[in-house]
Amino acid sequence: MKRRSLPVAAALAASAALLLTACGGGDDKSSDNDKIARADQGSETPKESAASSGTPTEGNSDGVDLSLPKDMNLVFDWDKPTDKNEAAAMDDAANFLRAIYRGVDRRTSKEPAVATYATDGGLKYAKTQIDSRVDDGWTATGTRRHYQLATRSASNGNSVEVAFCVDSSKFYGKEVKTGKVLKSEPSIADFDFFKIIMIKYPTTEDLWQASKVFVETKAEKCQ
Repeated sequence: MKRRSLPVAAALAASAALLLTACGGGDDKSSDNDKIARADQGSETPKESAASSGTPTEGNSDGVDLSLPKDMNLVFDWDKPTDKNEAAAMDDAANFLRAIYRGVDRRTSKEPAVATYATDGGLKYAKTQIDSRVDDGWTATGTRRHYQLATRSASNGNSVEVAFCVDSSKFYGKEVKTGKVLKSEPSIADFDFFKIIMIKYPTTEDLWQASKVFVETKAEKCQ
């Protein structure tokens, strides 16, 4: 799939209408010790993100660096949709999650990848996730798995809902200063259900941005 890079300033300036309705609470977690307050959701917390069979180490087809440390393994067990827009939205939903954890690793919510793959509520969500970990002196380590993908398009083709489960039972918070890994006993709190509303960037081919993020924590349907 041919992609064109997007200048960061343009990504930050993007605006589009939300064309799908999503529902849910929210939660993202790297361990039971790594609870983060969320943006645009209820009072719950989001989780760590993954890569489809590893994490890109250099700039991807959008010209954006999404590389992550070797111990931050984001895995996406997703089958690509047959619909072109849904497939592109799926790819960039994964890139949005990678961008968040690149920001966590680099200790800044001003990471260019975040500006490329997020807008509106998605941008606020990403900033909350990154800033919370930076403020608490944590990064992340281990493997976070994303699975049971479902996609749904709006009738005008400019918005796609990307829904999936997350298993963070092997993904932990880690203290930056000491390197101590904050492990916890596996539990229902390791499973979350995400819905991300992806909107098409109007002037760049095949680029989609996260506009809204909804998370259901302790999701039994994901066990």
